[in-house]
Amino acid sequence: MVMTQHRPFIRTLRAQWLGQRLRDLREQRGMSLELVAEHLNRDRSALGRYERAEWPIQRHDVLALLDLYGFHRASERAQLLSLAEEVWRTDRWTENYGDLVDSSFIDFPWLESRANTVCSYHAMLVPGLFQLREYAELVIRCVEGSNGTEDKVGRWLELRMERQHVLNRANPPALETIIDESVLRRQIGGSVLLRAQLLHLRKIAERPKVEIRILPSQVWLHPGLEGSFWLFRMPKPYPEVAYLEGLAGQMYFEAPKSTRYLDAYDRLREAALDPRESAKLITTIAEEFS
Repeated sequence: MVMTQHRPFIRTLRAQWLGQRLRDLREQRGMSLELVAEHLNRDRSALGRYERAEWPIQRHDVLALLDLYGFHRASERAQLLSLAEEVWRTDRWTENYGDLVDSSFIDFPWLESRANTVCSYHAMLVPGLFQLREYAELVIRCVEGSNGTEDKVGRWLELRMERQHVLNRANPPALETIIDESVLRRQIGGSVLLRAQLLHLRKIAERPKVEIRILPSQVWLHPGLEGSFWLFRMPKPYPEVAYLEGLAGQMYFEAPKSTRYLDAYDRLREAALDPRESAKLITTIAEEFS
């Protein structure tokens, strides 16, 4: 096998999923790593590293393994082969902003592009995908604090605005968003900017694949009290993935840990206003700042 040189391999979720699936197939056939390595004329340790997602496996090796394991389900074979092609892919986010974002960030846009639905709950701020440029800049400057040089703030802002292009794709992901009512009243940038931001949010809510629900302030106790989170509902055979971010960095949780967030989101959705009522509330609050 020819390895690509001078390019670090990042152990992404997709690499881990592919490795785990290949290991499951091998164990289901009762084959040892030694036996598979002998059949494919590969080193045993290399095969183990493929399964542990420590090395990227190439498409032709995945094809050879699937043939060896007698795995001939066309749709699932195609899915695994496609996954193998994407193991090395980092997308333009890390290529253009690698010095800003944590390496784990590369999983986020990949999950977003593959998910059936991206669900999220926001307790403090308007979601980044829905932020006006002026609103986003104030948030970034606050988060960066004393580390926020003009260049760094500008590049973070550029990244956030570029991320919003996902909304204008030919086939954008389905977005289900729940926002705490307090977010609509938090005067970031003052009343004029907040009103503009709320009207912008109201307009985005009209998009066919966007659902925005507001969690009213009358709901005192709810499962979102611990903070904001994202939930990626993936197509089979991939598991749902929960995502959290904070000062300590990014964290991803798969089943069974993601089950807690699935339950929390469903309960939040039940407690929130429906999309029509939410749109009315957004408009009403915006008018309060006119």
